[in-house]
Amino acid sequence: MAQRKLSLPAIRRAVSALPGVEEGTSYGTPAWRHKRKLLTRLHQDGESIVLKVGAQTRDHLLQADPATFFITNHYAGYPMVLARLDKLTAADLRKLLERAILQP
Repeated sequence: MAQRKLSLPAIRRAVSALPGVEEGTSYGTPAWRHKRKLLTRLHQDGESIVLKVGAQTRDHLLQADPATFFITNHYAGYPMVLARLDKLTAADLRKLLERAILQP
């Protein structure tokens, strides 16, 4: 198994740097919310993270970097994208979450 590039402690460090973000759970996995709205959570597969990014950003990420970003049928109608933890960097995670906080 490939070693995970973005570990849970690294995710926590990246997310904790954002103001007003609280950790909880979603579907039994660690999750982070801003003003009670889900920003991100670990996916139950243990190999990816679910990110709120907005429909336009999602479509761009899927096209620009399909090795990192993907969706499942469950998320097809939502402004969410999944990212492979062995491909995503903490800096990219933080940028995506900063944008998500600014979205209505």
